[in-house]
Amino acid sequence: MLINNIDPVFLALGPVEIRYYGVMFALGALLYYFITELLFKREKLPQKDFDTILVFLFFGLLLGARFGHIVFYNLDYFMANPSEIIKIWHGGLASHGAAIGLLIAYSAFCFWKKVEFSKYADILVIAMPLVAGFVRIGNFFNSEIVGRPTDLPWGVVFERLGEDFTRHPSQIYEALLAWGVFGILITLYLKMKKRPPYFLLFAFVGLYFTTRFLVEFVKEYPTWGVLNLTTGQYLSIIPALLAAVYIVIRLYRTKSPVS
Repeated sequence: MLINNIDPVFLALGPVEIRYYGVMFALGALLYYFITELLFKREKLPQKDFDTILVFLFFGLLLGARFGHIVFYNLDYFMANPSEIIKIWHGGLASHGAAIGLLIAYSAFCFWKKVEFSKYADILVIAMPLVAGFVRIGNFFNSEIVGRPTDLPWGVVFERLGEDFTRHPSQIYEALLAWGVFGILITLYLKMKKRPPYFLLFAFVGLYFTTRFLVEFVKEYPTWGVLNLTTGQYLSIIPALLAAVYIVIRLYRTKSPVS
């Protein structure tokens, strides 16, 4: 049994608070930057486009993730407390909203620069699971997105929630799975010399949202609907299935994609 009574504030400088959530997000973003920059150089892609894309993706990620969290999970709360909308350092970024925001942002870049969507898509997604994983570690420090009660030996007591029983550390599960997805993507990138277009993009979508669907079974979220699933699971089904269909069709048409 583990006890989580961590103060979510990493550093306080007078009235200014730096939270672990923000530190984890920044760490994930820095790793994404350095890894993706290396991939751009490896592929001999223009650095000036990389820097511009990052600006688009940064705002697309923040706006999409925050908007998704508000609309999909806490609309009533934010309608009653509109001043909380901008306080992203308190947590509250939804991966499904982030995916939509990133897609819109990258599409806007491609339209503006008049480049093919496929030119950078596969390279850009490889390190994205790293960011998702570090955000979930930030959620753990915030004692949010907690798991359901469990008797397993690695269960965690979230004392800051006023609880004395153990829960699944679902944030840690999701972080580890996200980093595992990164490992798979970088391996596919290195091993598959002749990849079909968008293969890594759809591999990312399929793997990430499949793991997200599975982790939802141990999260403390209400279930609803005919399938008795959580909101996160319903939102994960369509992208995961579409990605699976694309990959199967591409692999079927490409007799020997791995060299």
